[in-house]
Amino acid sequence: MDSIEELFRNSDISKKMGEILRSYKGKQVTLMEVCGTHTMAIHKYGIKNLLPSSVKLVSGPGCPICVTPGSFVRTAITLSRDEDVIITTFGDMIRVPCDGESLLDEKSKGSDIRIVYSPLESIKIAQQEKNKRVVFLSIGFETTTPVCALTVLKADELRLKNFSMLTANKTIPDVMEILSADENLGIDGFIYPGHVSAITGNSLYRKIAQNCRIPGVVAGFEPMDILHAIITLIRMINKNEADVINEYSRIVKEDGNQIARNIVNEVFEESDSVWRGLGNIPNSGMKLRQKYTKYDAHEIFDVKDVDIDEPAGCLCGDVLKGIKIPPDCLLFGRTCTPGSPVGACMVSSEGTCSAYYKYGQ
Repeated sequence: MDSIEELFRNSDISKKMGEILRSYKGKQVTLMEVCGTHTMAIHKYGIKNLLPSSVKLVSGPGCPICVTPGSFVRTAITLSRDEDVIITTFGDMIRVPCDGESLLDEKSKGSDIRIVYSPLESIKIAQQEKNKRVVFLSIGFETTTPVCALTVLKADELRLKNFSMLTANKTIPDVMEILSADENLGIDGFIYPGHVSAITGNSLYRKIAQNCRIPGVVAGFEPMDILHAIITLIRMINKNEADVINEYSRIVKEDGNQIARNIVNEVFEESDSVWRGLGNIPNSGMKLRQKYTKYDAHEIFDVKDVDIDEPAGCLCGDVLKGIKIPPDCLLFGRTCTPGSPVGACMVSSEGTCSAYYKYGQ
């Protein structure tokens, strides 16, 4: 049996899909890929080079590192300077700049900041470092929030008193409604994220399709996945069809993962949330329920996030909204590179600026 990679990276079929796209003579369409992993794959596989000039792809706010606001980073840096605190975080967060500083800088100065591959590792660290207070930086979309919820439940089971989370978890559907309603963006169709949809299912997107008359396709991340999604969207747009089609059915089910959603709902509840470049979006975030506020670092340390301006000249906010592309920024590739990022969009491999820098287009 062929592997998934062999099935969905078939060069002959991909070429035929490219020919279909290049032969398109219909109206101008603008499609937004919502997920940062899609953005990276589109650039890595040179998919934009296969599109006619009448089909435009723009990137959305689908990189969790990128949309986490500077105010959160500033609070994390402040906490890291407490000698009694150990910060645990996913790798990319350590490099996100804020007013010319980062957690990596604090680590170099002696702060105890540790990279983990799962928030559950923070539980082990808290058990080992009983005289320290361990704070996990909890960010991400529906994909990572379930394991963050499991970590809180585990801490509660163990009755840990030296573990907490600084939370900035976000959800995709509400921000999509904001983008759909923005006439300046002129989005005709969405390529919806496969990983997120594996948790949420497809039904959440149907409201957007129906209310805003914008079709969507849930897609995987192989070249043929993305090309098929683009072809399907073009056909739907030209037929004036506003629906959501799941073309990642090998992973995504209509109702998603109910077990994961139940775990999240046990620990988290909806809240307003600040997105870099998009501001405060009602009900687009997740905060710990009252029952679990004893693990809320904001409450424990009595800290409040303060507004932080984007670095001078940085267009990361506009890139996340899809109204600018990285080369429009005068810092891109000059003072802002993956080795020395000025803006958050250059930090993560899922960031649009990082993808443009690495693969071009």
